[in-house]
Amino acid sequence: MSKRFYLTTAIDYVNGEPHLGHAYEKVITDIIARTHSSLGQNVFYLTGLDEHGQKVQAAANAEGKDPQLYCDQFADIWEKFAEKLNLSNADFVRTSSERHKNFVQAVLQKLFKNNQFYQAEYRGFYSARQETFLTEKDRGEDGNFDPIYGEVTELIENNYYFKLGEHQQWLIEHIEDNPDFVQPETRRNEVLGFLKNNTLEDLCISRPKSRLEWGITLPFDEEYVTYVWFDALSNYTSIPAALGDSATTKAIGLDTKTEKVSLWPADIHVIGKDILKFHAVYWPIMLKAMELELPKQVLVHGWWQKDGQKMSKTTGNVVDPIDVIDEWSVDAFRYYVVRELDIGPDGNWTDESFQARYSAELANGLGNLVNRSLSMLNRYRNGTLNVESDELEADAEKWIAEALNNYKSHKIQPALVSIWGLVDRANQYVEQTAPFKLAKQEDKAHRLDEVLYNLAEACRILAVLLWPVMPETAEKIFDQVGIAKKPCDFSQAKWGGLSKGHTCNKPTPLFPRKDLEKK
Repeated sequence: MSKRFYLTTAIDYVNGEPHLGHAYEKVITDIIARTHSSLGQNVFYLTGLDEHGQKVQAAANAEGKDPQLYCDQFADIWEKFAEKLNLSNADFVRTSSERHKNFVQAVLQKLFKNNQFYQAEYRGFYSARQETFLTEKDRGEDGNFDPIYGEVTELIENNYYFKLGEHQQWLIEHIEDNPDFVQPETRRNEVLGFLKNNTLEDLCISRPKSRLEWGITLPFDEEYVTYVWFDALSNYTSIPAALGDSATTKAIGLDTKTEKVSLWPADIHVIGKDILKFHAVYWPIMLKAMELELPKQVLVHGWWQKDGQKMSKTTGNVVDPIDVIDEWSVDAFRYYVVRELDIGPDGNWTDESFQARYSAELANGLGNLVNRSLSMLNRYRNGTLNVESDELEADAEKWIAEALNNYKSHKIQPALVSIWGLVDRANQYVEQTAPFKLAKQEDKAHRLDEVLYNLAEACRILAVLLWPVMPETAEKIFDQVGIAKKPCDFSQAKWGGLSKGHTCNKPTPLFPRKDLEKK
């Protein structure tokens, strides 16, 4: 069985509504998934929810709800959010599910048996808000803990620890020997700097049930639940195992299910910069202890600001992706977030820049090209192509090659710049050839036929190139060009796909112009 291209998002914590950062990560991952699908690969895209922990337990208690019911209600919101973004995910993981719990308990039992855990007393400080232990090193210069930690209490309790520290050197060597393992390079350097300048402390992986009940019980000690590391991070392997992936089931000693897939190792984990240490340090060490192969890449994106400031509900400077999608379309949203922000740095959302890109690039650029090209073909030739022509072929092939090379290296923003090279060239071609003038000259009929073919063929190719980023728009273009199948295969991005005698449909606006003065 051939391995599928397997990529994941981080799983989101069910303590709030989805925001722009969540949407951005999911859209990036979806575009990469659709890119590899367009390249002919069988893709498996996983996203989902992290549902255990003290914050969830406390929030459920505050509402007088059972934690599972509380999570079920939030899961409905988040699954609808994934649909709203038009994601192509193959599965949706929830850490409260039995299939996930069974795998996590098998992992914990294996590592306990292999002497990877030990029990010790903890004395220190604890932040309930961040669900993390703190030490004196975490105090600021004024002796206080940062306000992000909320109320910090002193704590003395016994817990289980994972022997993280003994793995430090091989991980440094792995990252140095595999430059693509953490990307972009700035994040790789950040991880290496952390590993080379700090001694890894062993990782606390439990919470006593006297303090936290909403979690996965340790199979070797029923007085404890496992803490976030062996719960949330294991989702990347628990779902392959649940679906019968032999690499994960054999390593953990689980019975292989009848349904067979080949997923592990993950090809890409797409994450935000705030959880880099957990995915590039803790997770590889956990996998080595499980005797599982490491993922091929951890791809790290930046954060969004709004109007140059950190987004905050209290100040009201937030971007609600659902509101944007409802007003402007899902494809306009998807386009803007990846055209405006490359993977890696932080970005700044402004309503003005969104509206400017919508107007200039989507409505007046792509939308106008498709609309006027097909309108003229229908007006002058009843939608039928009378000849074939290769006048724009050289220009198209140049932009196709550039776009595909960028897509293959997951450079989404540069890929769109390349695609708009063809949009701009085709619009320029309309102005240069002036088909509306040719239509008035009987002796220019053949020339008009050539121009109309070149424009229709350029629109067809643009649909193929745009499908990973704007699937709905790409499919609308194919429908308007009169092609029944989907534009989801990059092999279609080759000049000459339309034949003489082919009939295109009448266009409808892809991105209706808006009166932006009222916005």
